[in-house]
Amino acid sequence: MMVASTSQHDGSTLGALMADGVSALNAAGIENARMDARILLARAAGVDGGRISAWPEDDVAPEKATAFRDMIARRARHEPVGRILGERDFWRHTFKLAPDTLEPRPDSETLVEWAIDFLEDADAPRILDLGTGTGCLLLSALGDLPGATGIGLDISEGAVDCARENARALDMTEQAEFRVSDWARALSDGERAEGFDLVMSNPPYITRDEMDMLSPEVQKFDPRRALTDEGDGLAAYRILAQVAFDLTKPAGFVIFEIGRGQENDVGRMLVEAGFVGVEHREDLGGIVRCVAAKKTRCSVGRCVM
Repeated sequence: MMVASTSQHDGSTLGALMADGVSALNAAGIENARMDARILLARAAGVDGGRISAWPEDDVAPEKATAFRDMIARRARHEPVGRILGERDFWRHTFKLAPDTLEPRPDSETLVEWAIDFLEDADAPRILDLGTGTGCLLLSALGDLPGATGIGLDISEGAVDCARENARALDMTEQAEFRVSDWARALSDGERAEGFDLVMSNPPYITRDEMDMLSPEVQKFDPRRALTDEGDGLAAYRILAQVAFDLTKPAGFVIFEIGRGQENDVGRMLVEAGFVGVEHREDLGGIVRCVAAKKTRCSVGRCVM
């Protein structure tokens, strides 16, 4: 319980802990040290972040102060704040993280926004998310599309367990189902025949050479196989382009998140698979982050019934 201090401060007030935390993170070369320290202190002390500035003289219980110092030590080793808290805000929700999942990033909200744009007027659309991780893409889209349902697939059992827990926390288990699968192998014949209005994926797209240039937060704490194909970053798309075409309904769409400069290669793969009308969309940083295309009733000289 937080109480106003009336005695000599012993280093366990909100203000003192905040100052120590910022100093430690600055010394470790952590960007946004003040913001990170504030988030961690608010969680450890069980207070709103605004109280830290408004009432810096408030005492913090010893066990909570210890928890905060442990958090700061972890952040100083470049463990991301989301990993320390075990969750990350994304789109309109908070998602639990697991060791087998990527930490959702704002860039990926570009895909969610585009998915909603494509399907907002559709009647009970069906979505397939390949490599679902935390389930954040599928659950975020479904949450903004009344009547929509979807399936998320991931090769990692730990990731699927995490996605299922997120679906339960958001009360979306009736809308979203998650399965362990290598791409689309877990789909039934009936599901394949019915198809999906949208197939989407955020696959591993970082090249092996680029991995060495990533921040320690990513290199050390995100699962490597969810980041890179250990090659040119395009291996997943070579498979997914055709998988997506086979599973997309006529007049349906595909959206892939991509890495910097991959839009032409991925767009060509989609056209070769049978899609038409390739489009690109930039993230907030002005980088082309997603490629989308449409499946028509007649593609590449053949009609799709």
